[in-house]
Amino acid sequence: MSRVILSDRLYLDHAATTPVLPQAREAMLRGLERWANPSSPHADGRAARAALEEARGRIAAALGWNGHVIFTSGASEAIAIGLGRAKAARIVTSAVEHDAVLRVTKDAERLGVGADGLIRRPCGGRDDGGWLYAIQHVNNETGVVQPLAEIGAAIRAAGGILFADCAQSAGKMPLPEADMIAVSAHKFGGPPGIGALLIRDLTLIHPSGGQEQGYRAGTENLPGILAMAAALEGKADWLGEAAELRAFLDHAIEEAGGEVVARGNQRSPAIASYRMPGVAASAQLIQFDMAGISVSAGSACSSGTIKASHVLTAMGWDAGAAGEVVRVSFGPAPRRADVERFLAVWTRIFGRARRG
Repeated sequence: MSRVILSDRLYLDHAATTPVLPQAREAMLRGLERWANPSSPHADGRAARAALEEARGRIAAALGWNGHVIFTSGASEAIAIGLGRAKAARIVTSAVEHDAVLRVTKDAERLGVGADGLIRRPCGGRDDGGWLYAIQHVNNETGVVQPLAEIGAAIRAAGGILFADCAQSAGKMPLPEADMIAVSAHKFGGPPGIGALLIRDLTLIHPSGGQEQGYRAGTENLPGILAMAAALEGKADWLGEAAELRAFLDHAIEEAGGEVVARGNQRSPAIASYRMPGVAASAQLIQFDMAGISVSAGSACSSGTIKASHVLTAMGWDAGAAGEVVRVSFGPAPRRADVERFLAVWTRIFGRARRG
């Protein structure tokens, strides 16, 4: 197979990261001209602080958020701050959370999920006042959407706290009602290295000292913050197009003999996972890559390696079947021609495997 040059590649891994939007790039370049530290008391520092606070308000408004915004380096740090410093009597998570949540909640109770990826046991019992529930809004591997309106209402009624990982939904879908929310700019067209912890009440977490009202030390990334604001304000509504293309792809994969993960469940139109029976995900990724198509397997967020998916295992998949699943994720301006190109390569890989 001939080598594909980079300009000919088809990128279908937007859940890992999505290209920086032009308006975000321009805002970041303008921000690089503001070299002063926002914490400095002189005129340059005050001007930088004014720009930062204006961007903070713009980001909150774009997300429909009326609480505090603590800037971080991304969703992983927001999760570490929110969960690692939470003033909670107990922490509970689901079994399908992102590794960034599982790493900082090793002793937490894990709520199981059904074959559809949804939490089986309702949250918010009579005795869990002050408990913190960390529940992902949109799963990064399957696209499954947890019903956080219902879950959050039960948690609030019991006096609990809801932490929502919205890395895959912020900037694409309305945010859920939650006490704390983690977001990351590079998932919606901003640059990497900037994100935020949205928090209703700062007394929910222990302070650390330093910047961000004493809750996150370190000089703020003003260029990144300005780019994050521009990305949110300039986002386009493309999920409707993605939903139509994903439905077409779901049907075509099934017709070709594949399996759609969490078929029939409410999923983000931007994320889909497909099993190719008898073909390891690692082998698929190599062949897709050689054909100029970028997809992923699992979360692909830790070290670039492929490991058994704890998400699929929690949903009842055996290791063999789970190891045959790849993820396709869409970004702005999805095209049918791109989906058809992916499908043609998928069918060719599967056909060769069955003949062999």
